[in-house]
Amino acid sequence: MRTIININQGWAFRFGAELPAAFPADWEAVNLPHTWNAELTRGGTEYRRGTGVYAKVLGKCTAPGQLAFLELRGCNASADVYLDGRHLCHHDGGYSTFRVPLPQLRGGELLCVAADNSANDRVYPQQADFTFYGGLYRDVNLILVPETHFELVKDGTPGIKITPVQDGADYRVTVESWQNGGTVRFTVDGRTQTVPSENGHAAAEFRIENARLWDGLRDPFLYTAQAALLDERGAVLDEISASFGCRSFRIDAQKGFILNGRPYPLRGVSRHQDRKGLGNALTKQEHDEDMALIRELGANSIRLAHYQHDQYFYELCDRYGLVAWAEIPYISAHMPSARENTFSQMRELITQNYNHPAIVCWGLSNEITMQGLTDDLRDNHVELNRLVKRLDPGRPTVMANVMMLDTRDPLLRLPDATAYNIYFGWYVGKLEDNEVFFDKFHQENPDVPIGFTEYGCDTNPAYHTSTPTRGDYTEEYQRVYHEHILALVEARPWLWCSYAWNMFDFGAANRDEGGTHGVNQKGLVTMDRKTKKDVFYLYKAHWSSEPFLHLCGRRYEKRHEDVTDVTVYSNQAEVSLYVDGKPFGTQTGRHKFSFRVPISGAHRIEAVRGTLRDEITIRHVDAPEESYVLKGGGILNWFDADGLKSDCWSLKDRVCELMQNAEARAVVIGCVNRPGKDESDFILDLRAHPEKLEALEIPMEQLLTLSSPFISPNIKRHVNAALQQIRR
Repeated sequence: MRTIININQGWAFRFGAELPAAFPADWEAVNLPHTWNAELTRGGTEYRRGTGVYAKVLGKCTAPGQLAFLELRGCNASADVYLDGRHLCHHDGGYSTFRVPLPQLRGGELLCVAADNSANDRVYPQQADFTFYGGLYRDVNLILVPETHFELVKDGTPGIKITPVQDGADYRVTVESWQNGGTVRFTVDGRTQTVPSENGHAAAEFRIENARLWDGLRDPFLYTAQAALLDERGAVLDEISASFGCRSFRIDAQKGFILNGRPYPLRGVSRHQDRKGLGNALTKQEHDEDMALIRELGANSIRLAHYQHDQYFYELCDRYGLVAWAEIPYISAHMPSARENTFSQMRELITQNYNHPAIVCWGLSNEITMQGLTDDLRDNHVELNRLVKRLDPGRPTVMANVMMLDTRDPLLRLPDATAYNIYFGWYVGKLEDNEVFFDKFHQENPDVPIGFTEYGCDTNPAYHTSTPTRGDYTEEYQRVYHEHILALVEARPWLWCSYAWNMFDFGAANRDEGGTHGVNQKGLVTMDRKTKKDVFYLYKAHWSSEPFLHLCGRRYEKRHEDVTDVTVYSNQAEVSLYVDGKPFGTQTGRHKFSFRVPISGAHRIEAVRGTLRDEITIRHVDAPEESYVLKGGGILNWFDADGLKSDCWSLKDRVCELMQNAEARAVVIGCVNRPGKDESDFILDLRAHPEKLEALEIPMEQLLTLSSPFISPNIKRHVNAALQQIRR
């Protein structure tokens, strides 16, 4: 029978080391999961990338007639496995499971894994707005099986594949397995079938009458399929199982997402897997905490960005009814030499996750046209789409497109459904431009299902204002932004999906803005999961059925205005406000309740609805609190803004303004047209459309960051120095 032994404990680690000949007792002692980037705090490109070596002495495991396989659930980004100095395996792709056959283990063998997250042009991702943590950051196991066993190696397969197909109220369920001999006994819903293995493959079909559906949040019911491998006497040699769900779904260009025959608009959040102080090295406890927060919010869907997530988290999605968008890290910058890596990562994603009922689509790429379109990029997507259809004809292919991609481009019609990442009201333009974009797209492409895969604005919960504006990083502007987008989404049921970017702040080593280094701060919750920003409760008010109310502005204690706005988010129909214990007012409404409260000193504010209560304290001050305002303004905190020559241009100026000056215009055009393959390669599709630059209202520094996430502070200083030589 199969035995699984976790070997997370007792490793030695050293970054940049040579392969040891014996166990290196003087190296750092670590337990898995582990990353060498856990304490990332700096902006720019200054986080550790390279090769780290892990070493462990194995105990005696295998008995005669038994085989051993090493299972690595995640090693970022490339891995080389050695046993007693002998190279056993190379694997490219940092987010999927892979397994390595081992020789008979007598005990005392030295196992070494070299994990490499260094830059290259053959393994995705290489350019993206998130940190590429290195290390053995998920579980490592030994799997012991008899010589006749279910398949373990090919694309990290679970060995069993389950395909439920609706037939009226019933479901026909095909169960398949792969093995190297024997006879297979399948069991589904209490019934069994025994079939021979032919050419390493076995299959059986079951019928579940009046099947209980996997029905999203309403009833995420799971069935189990089992496969037992039998010898000629009927004894069990190996056994595997997997959960599955009976559900039907489709994506309609006019009606949106349809689950089990009824409209079910996907309204949710995106999730990156990392956490402050841990990087991407998470245990089940952290995954459980993340899922609990997403469930508290009331989301019915999760976009698992931008790579394959831990198997345990997909299982949580199945268990709790969260519809999932799954994708590979084919992102930001197409690399012609990495085509095979898109295929291998997609094969692993689908093979390893095919049975999960929560997953309803496979994402081909994310913002891949950010640096322009090429014939090779298009052809890569055509072949990738064909591969997905061959591996899983039952699920649609999808793409998340950068906001600059022309809505008439044929690439939009390649997948079964498409979507855009749109940031009007943050990086560029006005909030109202979001409605204009989607309404125009829907009108011009009535047969193309369109979704809203990213929207958000960076927010530091330390910053506050009574006059929120785009780019101020305040909690108050984040509320304005998301209130607007939520109203947009709710009014357009044909948006088949929408995902707030992001559920949690996450590591983005290139970022140095908003008073924080190395973090994308668009989360509804901070990276340490300790602070729920006010907008968390906005979504809870719209999506959750759990009775609650929340007073906004608890971190905005010091206020200099004489009359202040007090906002309550709640899913109750009526809310009463008390000031210093006295009734102030009662309002009826939906989701948001706003009161104008005079303040003159310190005040205790209470919101009440029945037994529900929340309380904050605010106090009047004579002048705006300096700590609530980002010093230097905007995102230019990587240099001393006070040192800028005010009579000259700088990266603090908006692109549209720079384009009106001939010399400054030349600097801007030179940036987006500049060739090269080093960190200065920040080419946008804007190079062919200078008129788009004239409409960009974002600061020049943001254009550089958008153009390539790996622009270093030194490059920014160089461009800023050039602009500082040009008088206004």
